[in-house]
Amino acid sequence: MIISSANDYREAARRRLPPFLFHYIDGGAYAEYTLKRNVEDLSKIALRQRVLNDMSSLSLETRLFDETLSMPVALSPVGLTGMYARRGEVQAAVAADKKGIPFTLSTVSVCPIEEVAPAIQRPMWFQLYVLRDRGFMKNALERAKAAGCSTLIFTVDMPVPGARYRDAHSGMSGANAAMRRYLQSVLHPQWAWDVGLHGRPHDLGNISKYLGKPTGLEDYIGWLGNNFDPSISWKDLEWIREYWDGPMVIKGILDPEDAKDAVRFGADGIVVSNHGGRQLDGVLSSARALPPIADAVKGEIKILADSGIRNGLDVVRMLALGADTCMLGRAFIYALGASGGAGVSNLLELIEKEMRVAMTLTGAKTIADITSDCLVKLNKELAG
Repeated sequence: MIISSANDYREAARRRLPPFLFHYIDGGAYAEYTLKRNVEDLSKIALRQRVLNDMSSLSLETRLFDETLSMPVALSPVGLTGMYARRGEVQAAVAADKKGIPFTLSTVSVCPIEEVAPAIQRPMWFQLYVLRDRGFMKNALERAKAAGCSTLIFTVDMPVPGARYRDAHSGMSGANAAMRRYLQSVLHPQWAWDVGLHGRPHDLGNISKYLGKPTGLEDYIGWLGNNFDPSISWKDLEWIREYWDGPMVIKGILDPEDAKDAVRFGADGIVVSNHGGRQLDGVLSSARALPPIADAVKGEIKILADSGIRNGLDVVRMLALGADTCMLGRAFIYALGASGGAGVSNLLELIEKEMRVAMTLTGAKTIADITSDCLVKLNKELAG
């Protein structure tokens, strides 16, 4: 099929992947209203078109945490990325590295830190949850530091797992899940050959390294469920500074008061995110949550944003709403699931081209020029 956008990659991934994997990445929590609003609200953001501004010297380059990015985009941490293509974390990391943007490895990746970090030139980012097993957290932080990871993304919006109805229907969880996944894999021979057979071990690499034994998909659901910590509070993050002296970003902020708390805590950045609509259905979309957060803490802390971003135009919209950088999750997994690392590379090229069009037609010559001045005033009603 012809590929011209992340939506095309979504359809290509749907055809290629076993349903339990496609719906795991495509779905959200409960009735998926927030999942839909993430995309719909962002698409409603109207930009001011400006012309005749000599845009011949346009630049997408930006600086973040003492790193130079070719464009204000990073790849988000996504669990089980290695199930979407053969050693998928490595393929995605290499694509991001070639493009000059950060890749973030998930705690629950298939490929461990020690496999992914040596495959790329620029420092990798690492994502961590607050878990009951503090020994694992300490071990993961020490290994990430030893591997040269530069930035820690600390996910705080998952003290308990969200209710994801699709997973029970698709075979990711629920009755006879293992048999259903096996039958689905047999019916998708291209994926079965590339990933099912040659992408082994299908392991939770970072957890296996710590436990000293193989861990599989059943362990992913069980181990995480048993280790999420609903008692988490800001004081529980303080000890992490003993093991991590690099930039620390708090992911999962939707409220200005929480953003202010992150500033008081001393975080270097936040990610305005509702976990892609996968946790609490009915909360604000990132596009709605971002402006008041930017009003509260812009300039005091770096603001990243995710959830609902599908193209370069969406990146420009998020920047105009107050973000410093955007993170891509589903969009790059669709591309990875459809075409491996080559798909991720092509998606990033598409996003860059789309950003250049949007910046040219809004008169923004640099990333710093993408401000609220690029927005039509009617957006105030949406952002309120």
